[in-house]
Amino acid sequence: MNREERVCAVLEGKEPDRIPVSVWMHQSDVDQDPRSLAERLSEFNEKYDYDFIKMMPFGAYTVPDWGAKLSIYCDRFKEVEIAAPGVGEADDYLRIEPLPAVYGTWGKTLQLTQHLSRLVAPHTPYMQTLFTPATTLKKLVGTERLAKDMREHPEYVHQALAAITETTINFVKANIEAGVSGFFLATQCATYDFLDDTLFAEFCKPYDIQVINSYRDVTWFNVLHIHGGNIMFNATKDYPCNVINWHDRYTSPSLKEARAMTNKVFLGGLREVPTIVGSTLHYDSILATDSPDQIRTHVQEAIDMVGGHGLLIGPGCVADPHAPEENLHAVRKAVER
Repeated sequence: MNREERVCAVLEGKEPDRIPVSVWMHQSDVDQDPRSLAERLSEFNEKYDYDFIKMMPFGAYTVPDWGAKLSIYCDRFKEVEIAAPGVGEADDYLRIEPLPAVYGTWGKTLQLTQHLSRLVAPHTPYMQTLFTPATTLKKLVGTERLAKDMREHPEYVHQALAAITETTINFVKANIEAGVSGFFLATQCATYDFLDDTLFAEFCKPYDIQVINSYRDVTWFNVLHIHGGNIMFNATKDYPCNVINWHDRYTSPSLKEARAMTNKVFLGGLREVPTIVGSTLHYDSILATDSPDQIRTHVQEAIDMVGGHGLLIGPGCVADPHAPEENLHAVRKAVER
């Protein structure tokens, strides 16, 4: 099987020749230049012979066009940070207006897709990274401020979410034209550490579904990433995406527990847990700290949890960029039959 056939087999409930695998991490030394980043992602995937590419635009790409201030280091081991929010007063929500896909950092990230489409090896699926509208607004406003404003200024928050949703859908359509296989939609809001069920149902889920509906019947490889601990798995497991990814080696449910809850395909199995401390990422990472033999055992444990079915091996979130080459090769070797 080629890479695309292998991934498709899993998504269709068929038996692949082996379990597909991929690893992704921030490429912060080149992620301000779309062409350089596309070249790095393609080269990285070929070096380790992974089965698909999850594109890695810098994590704050959705917010500077609405006023967020960034600190950019162009350092492989220091990711872009949000230095100041884009919303200071409640009235600032009203300045968040829909943007075309070619505008600002949205447009620069679209260029990443366009460059990668010309570089990617034949039959290699590649997904663009999206953030849910509420996740973008959370990055733009700040965690505590957004939760407070949802309660005190719901009309402002809804107006901003509508504009962000329209912008995200504009971006989706342009990426489809550029040839993506699908989308990796990340939510940082489906956690009880941030919201309760009522606020999530009002301010997150309706907008998430609008975004997903803009591509669900067009692209074939669509992942929902549920970020963080204490996650709202039940509230999101039935989103119309065919794959779910979360920190399965860090927070409940485990892969085994989740298999009893849904028949969706799972992407995960590797313990990679980035935590924001202040504005900086810190990692709990098996790829950075353990041996190749330990990684192969770790991967086999994940496979056994689901009986080897309905699984793509990958990190629960972004992998630690300090991971040595031998460990990145070990992940790929762990799925050989």
